[in-house]
Amino acid sequence: MATSLSSKLNKAVKQQYMDLPQGEKVQAMYIWIDGSGEGLRCKTKTLDSEPKTIEDLPEWNFDGSSTYQSEGSNSDMYLIPAAMFRDPFRKDPNKLVLCEVLKYNRKPAETNLRHMCKKIMSMVDTQHPWFGMEQEYTLLGVDGHPFGWPSNGFPGPQGPYYCGVGADKAYGRDVVEAHYRACLYAGVQICGTNAEVMPAQWEFQVGPCEGINMGDHLWIARFILHRVCEDFGVVASFDPKPITGNWNGAGCHTNFSTKEMREDGGLKIIEDSIERLSRRHMYHIRAYDPKGGLDNARRLTGHHETSNIDEFSAGVANRGASIRIPRAVGQDKKGYFEDRRPSANCDPYIVTEALVRTCLLLEEGEEPTEHK
Repeated sequence: MATSLSSKLNKAVKQQYMDLPQGEKVQAMYIWIDGSGEGLRCKTKTLDSEPKTIEDLPEWNFDGSSTYQSEGSNSDMYLIPAAMFRDPFRKDPNKLVLCEVLKYNRKPAETNLRHMCKKIMSMVDTQHPWFGMEQEYTLLGVDGHPFGWPSNGFPGPQGPYYCGVGADKAYGRDVVEAHYRACLYAGVQICGTNAEVMPAQWEFQVGPCEGINMGDHLWIARFILHRVCEDFGVVASFDPKPITGNWNGAGCHTNFSTKEMREDGGLKIIEDSIERLSRRHMYHIRAYDPKGGLDNARRLTGHHETSNIDEFSAGVANRGASIRIPRAVGQDKKGYFEDRRPSANCDPYIVTEALVRTCLLLEEGEEPTEHK
């Protein structure tokens, strides 16, 4: 299997330099979402002292013509620090800084979906919306071939790989363990991980996070995964259907609740929310992948533990439904529900925003409402 050349460089030599003292200076890695809506970019700034809050971080800029975000004749874009994490690669006191992107006129870039999400979340903060997102991904070689798969053929059929253990069942656990620990160090609200149904496919879960924090923590977790994979010389793919045929796709199942849903009798609120979601299915489908539903059309076929993209469905403990109510929630009559439609490459800001718009702001119709 093809791994990157940079992964074969002598890491012991690199470590000699990483062990050097850095004085009072701090390295802050600024991270942003590029014009594809899926890719992440980063660059590093030296600070004179360790920032304690997001307000301590200066604005910065970058060349948007090289990130699909502007034309070369007017290419400067602004980086606005939005969330700060510990840096698990350079370690303390260095930081990872997730940024919003503004255009030359200080308006949000087209793929800056955080800006609107934050406004919508501020409208419902008294309801304490909690989210948990289950991020599936596939490990690939740099040649695009799934990690650990035979060079000329396929592994055995699905069945033994989900939550599997053993060299013939779990492909790439070193990456998973390194990512998990790096997220914990960074302060990401990662709450679990497991091997998935297709070999070389894995999942990590982030949450519960309230409001805008969900998108912040998932994007940083994705960045950390890409950066860990870089060290191992492999690629993390969030493609919703990386391998055609009789193989599971990759989603980002989203669990959602409010304070009222989590309290006694909350099942009624959950059922009311599902009824509202049923009347706005295509709005959510368009929001749930970066290509307005085209990516998810390859995955949401009604097979391989998915619902059909054209039909809304819901059920208790049903993994073939659009919305699943966990069995324990049905028994306890309170808790949360799981929206199984978001794709692995979804933007968590617009997914969580869409759920709030429909379930809490009671929006209807095929377009988001413009709130004053």
